[in-house]
Amino acid sequence: MKEEKVKHINIQNRRARFEYAFLVNYTAGLVLKGTEIKSIRDGSVQLGDGFCVFHPDGSLWAHNITIAQYTEGTYNNHEPTRARKLLLNKRELKQLAAKNQEQGLTIVPVRLFVSDRGFAKLEIALAKGKKLYDKRDDLKAKDQKREMDRARDY
Repeated sequence: MKEEKVKHINIQNRRARFEYAFLVNYTAGLVLKGTEIKSIRDGSVQLGDGFCVFHPDGSLWAHNITIAQYTEGTYNNHEPTRARKLLLNKRELKQLAAKNQEQGLTIVPVRLFVSDRGFAKLEIALAKGKKLYDKRDDLKAKDQKREMDRARDY
């Protein structure tokens, strides 16, 4: 029996953590086509410019998530920046739709990972944009924590 190396795919959107304060997190499935899962397993994904919007039929779609074309793919290769449908429960969709109507809130992709069963999952968050002083406060708290850790090590 052939042993397979388990490679954990965990692609994070660090820019979103810097730009937004997360209020609520959700884990959604992705509707993928063709060679997209192979590219995800290779780690060829960029979440930086991604955002999520509701379509008129009530479904949630992720836009501007770049999944690079699979290198071994043929003419059946996928389009890298196409919109992808997100799979959530009806209850979760209603909660997100209601909260998304509030001023200043948006839905951003935070993390893309492959579950234990082999399915690609996208962690999304209902987020509020940070002001410049919020970002400075976060950096100050991070520096203070690092200094405390250094002092404790000595």
